[in-house]
Amino acid sequence: MAYQSLRLEYLQIPPVSRAYTTACVLTTAAVLELITPFQLYFNPELIFKHFQIWRLITNFLFFGPVGFNFLFNMIFLYRYCRMLEEGSFRGRTADFVFMFLFGGFLMTLFGLFVSLVFLGQAFTIMLVYVWSRRNPYVRMNFFGLLNFQAPFLPWVLMGFSLLLGNSIIVDLLGIAVGHIYFFLEDVFPNQPGGIRILKTPSILKAIFDTPDEDPNYNPLPEERPGGFAWGEGQRLGG
Repeated sequence: MAYQSLRLEYLQIPPVSRAYTTACVLTTAAVLELITPFQLYFNPELIFKHFQIWRLITNFLFFGPVGFNFLFNMIFLYRYCRMLEEGSFRGRTADFVFMFLFGGFLMTLFGLFVSLVFLGQAFTIMLVYVWSRRNPYVRMNFFGLLNFQAPFLPWVLMGFSLLLGNSIIVDLLGIAVGHIYFFLEDVFPNQPGGIRILKTPSILKAIFDTPDEDPNYNPLPEERPGGFAWGEGQRLGG
């Protein structure tokens, strides 16, 4: 019975969020038993000279050994990826996949100039940034200590990383790429004379977008980002 409940809950996760989160967990499990991080990390020389193309993907899937940092990243990745897919990308799976590809491409490009070997955490920060800018009036609570509005969440996470002694280059990269996407997708097209630069390729729409939607589908509300104590939010005035 418990297995059936877990299976149903798992299948209710939207497809892109389910696929990416599952890939991250399975990659970590594989590192425990089958492979090493040295086979996964981002290395331009090995990618372009030795044609180890898989590193362009695997460096986004490994978040380190199982521990607090891994669980922290997985929770944020799952929550904000799912809320974006069920919120502002509801019924727009192809656009969501295109955001993944655009963000991954920019991070890979920037990764050529900075010494980062794994970009998964930066990708998570990008998702958090886009969600926070699209939900500016959500009031957040972080570990029960800080209260602030959603647009400050990426910066709070960067400060938390700094307190833990981690490099903030990863967070800054995620914020930068998230801001580029948000500006090109949400800001610039609405300016006088602005145009929509980011256009989802028709092949992605043909693959991922479905014409019919289930009228009984109940998405996870973006104004209630899950039941965890950190990063919890509610609408102002609610």
